Amino acid sequence: MTQRSFDELVAEAGSVSVDGWDFSWLDGRATEERPSWGYARSMAERMARASAALDIQTGGGEVLASVPRLPPLTVATESWPPNIARATALLHPLGAVVVADPDEPPLPFADEAFDLVVSRHPVKAWWGEVARVLRPGGTYVSQEVGPASVFELVEYFLGPQRPEVKNARDPRRAKQEAEAAGLDVVDLRAQSLRTEFHDIGAVVYFLRKVIWMVPGFTVEQYRPQLAALHEQIEAEGPFVATTTRFLIEAVKPG
Repeated sequence: MTQRSFDELVAEAGSVSVDGWDFSWLDGRATEERPSWGYARSMAERMARASAALDIQTGGGEVLASVPRLPPLTVATESWPPNIARATALLHPLGAVVVADPDEPPLPFADEAFDLVVSRHPVKAWWGEVARVLRPGGTYVSQEVGPASVFELVEYFLGPQRPEVKNARDPRRAKQEAEAAGLDVVDLRAQSLRTEFHDIGAVVYFLRKVIWMVPGFTVEQYRPQLAALHEQIEAEGPFVATTTRFLIEAVKPG
């Protein structure tokens, strides 16, 4: 097979849509080890027992749409317009309502509206709002991005980051904030996972989609670094980074 050039790989990755939160374009081009707790499976089991559930920052709705049995009342929030449209098209046929929300307090729901609240990779968890909309005895379950996740790639482009930036998403801080909001944290688990980028197109696609990794990323601005990384991958094999994730489960006292 003829090896594809740097320009071909970058042009392809720069033109493909990055709407939604589906990473299937990376199949065969990048790999990410998955956490052992199986967030989607665990969420689906809880959804089957819930009567009213909220999925905060649903993205394109892909994870919520994978649930075999949704509660009678299922609501999702999302802030980014392309994702709102995508999630609406995906979730409305399943009976779930999508609400446009700026991801800042307050959540547009009454007190004690839900017995289950979930969120996968929230940009920020607003613990006071989670506690407010949960019914007594209700549960919040979230898988979050942990500290310094994929920072090998971040620091390749931006240089060494300050410790407070690298450790900003510490699971211990999440536990403290949840408890300060009046919730009981009943589970907290963290894992470091191996991620590999097999070609420069995968890197470009990832940085276009996960926009907070290298803020303002464009191919034009970072072309010299991308070209050097392309040569490195061609000569040495995949670019390896460490993804960090943590699972947190909190209950509102009944």
